[in-house]
Amino acid sequence: MEKSNYVHIFDTTLRDGEQSPGATLTSAEKLEIARTLARLGVDVMEAGFPAASPDDLEGVRRIAVEVGNMAGPSGKPPIICGLARAASSDIDKAWQAVQFAARPRIHTFLATSAIHMKHKLRMDPEEVVDRVREMVSYAKGYCDDVEFSPEDAGRSDPEFLYLVLGEAIKAGATTLNIPDTVGYTTPDEFGSLIAGIMANTPGVEDVIVSVHCHDDLGLATANTLAGLAAGARQAEVTINGIGERAGNTSLEEVVMALQTRRPAYNLETGIDSTQITRVSRMVSNYTGIPVQPNKAIVGANAFAHEAGIHQDGMLKHHETYEIMRPEMVGLQRSSLVLGKHSGRHALKVRLSDMGYELTGEELQEAFERFKDLADKKKTITDADLAALITDQLYQPREVFALEGLQVACGTMGMPTATVRLTGPDGSEYIEAAIGTGPVDATYKAIDNIVQMPNCLLEFTVRAVTEGIDAIGEVTVRLEAENGDVHLRTSPQSGLIQPRTFGGHGADTDIIVASAKAYLSAINKLLVASGLYGEPEPMAEIALNGE
Repeated sequence: MEKSNYVHIFDTTLRDGEQSPGATLTSAEKLEIARTLARLGVDVMEAGFPAASPDDLEGVRRIAVEVGNMAGPSGKPPIICGLARAASSDIDKAWQAVQFAARPRIHTFLATSAIHMKHKLRMDPEEVVDRVREMVSYAKGYCDDVEFSPEDAGRSDPEFLYLVLGEAIKAGATTLNIPDTVGYTTPDEFGSLIAGIMANTPGVEDVIVSVHCHDDLGLATANTLAGLAAGARQAEVTINGIGERAGNTSLEEVVMALQTRRPAYNLETGIDSTQITRVSRMVSNYTGIPVQPNKAIVGANAFAHEAGIHQDGMLKHHETYEIMRPEMVGLQRSSLVLGKHSGRHALKVRLSDMGYELTGEELQEAFERFKDLADKKKTITDADLAALITDQLYQPREVFALEGLQVACGTMGMPTATVRLTGPDGSEYIEAAIGTGPVDATYKAIDNIVQMPNCLLEFTVRAVTEGIDAIGEVTVRLEAENGDVHLRTSPQSGLIQPRTFGGHGADTDIIVASAKAYLSAINKLLVASGLYGEPEPMAEIALNGE
C-alpha cells in the first residue's frame, strides 16, 4: 500500500506552462522536455491539450508512445495525461493521444464558480452537475484513470463543490483536482477549502485529492503547501512556475520546500532534486522565457552572497545563510579544472556529474565544441559547459545553418552584417544588410536569405559567467507575420491564438549567439509552416500489446 505521506508530482509544464504568452513548444521540443521530466521523476505528466490543434494531439501522442513506456527513477513509467474540456469530442481526442502510454490518464474539467457558470458556461448548477456526471462517466469508458477538476474552485461555493465532487467520484473519477484558477485565495482560505473537501465529500477517502494553484497574488506555492498540509496528496506544478498570466506553482519550490522543511510537513516526493537546475535551463531555453535572477531555487542569485556580513558568515559555516546546498538542485561545485589540455574522458566525467549522458556521437561533437571554447577561455566552468551543451542538444532541425558571420559597426559608419548560410538543399547563401545596429543588420541579412516574414516579439541576452571572455546566451521569441501558422485553441477561453517560436544561442561572440538564436526560432517556424517537410513521424507501436 502506498505511503500516506507521499505527494504525487503532477507536472503540467507541457500544457499549462505552454500557455504562457509566447511559450509555444514544437512537438520535438515537448518530447525532449518530457524525457527529461521522466528522468526527474515526476509521477504524472500532463503532456498537453490534444483538442487544441492537430500538432498538439500528435505531440501528446508521441510523448505517450516514447515517454509513457519509459521507466522512471521509481521503475515505473510516468502517467501520461491529456486535458479535455467536459465535451465528448475533447475526451475522444485526449484518448486518441494518451492511449499508447502504459499508464494513460484523461483529465477533464468544468467550471463550478457562480461567475463562471453564469457568464462563461451559461449553465445552471443542476446542468453543471449533470454534465460532470455524464462526461466523467464518458471518460471512464475509455480509461480507468480519470481526473476531474472543478475550474475556479477557489471562488466556488464549498457546499456545491462537495456535491459536484461526490458525483464525479460516483461517475468514476480517481483524482479530484482543486484549482485556484485565478490565484485568488490566501493560504488559510485554500487550506480550509481542502480540509472541508476532505471532511465533507462522499467517497473522498477512495481518491487522491490534488491542488493546482496560480500565482496572480504571488501565493501559488504557499497555497499549494497549505493544501498538502490539509490532506491533498498531489501537487500540480510547472518548471520555473511558467503558466498563464502570472504563472503556476513551480515544481522546484514545492519539492525543495518539502525536502528542506521535512520535519514541518512530514511529506516526501519521488523527485531527483539534483536534476532540477538542468530541467529549469532546458525549459527556459526552449520556451524563450528567461528565469529571473532572484527566482527561488533556480535563479542566478539563488545561491549568490554579495553582502559582506553574509559572505563572512558563509565562510565560517554555510548554514548561516544557506538553508540548502547548491548541489541538492544540481549546481555542482567542480573539483575538476577543465581547460585546453583536458581530454575527452575528463569532459565525459564532468558532464555525467552534471546530469548529461551523451551518446558517442554527441560526446564527440561536444568535445570538439569544448576544445574550440577552450582556445578562447583559459578555464571552463560548469556554467560554460551547461551553455555549450544546451546550445548543442536543444536545437531544432536545421533548415538553414549558420556557416559564417562578419559584422562592422561603431560610431564611424553604418552597422553592416554579412551572413553565410547553408540551405536545406546544401546550397550556400551569402547576403549583406545594413541595420540600426549589428544584431539588426544580422537579422535583416538572414531574412533576405530565408524569406520567412516574421515579427520579433522578444530579444534577451545575458552573460553566463563573469569576465570579458564569458559565454553569452541569447533567447528570442517570434511569430509568423501573417499569424496563421499553426493556430491553437486555449482550453479555458476557447480563443484561437497564433503560435510563437522561441530560439536559443550561445557563444563567446554575442552577435554570433544572437544569429544562432534567431536561426533556431526561424527553423522552428519553417518546419511548422510545412515548407520543409513534416515533423519527425511518431514511432510505430503495437496496439493492445500485440
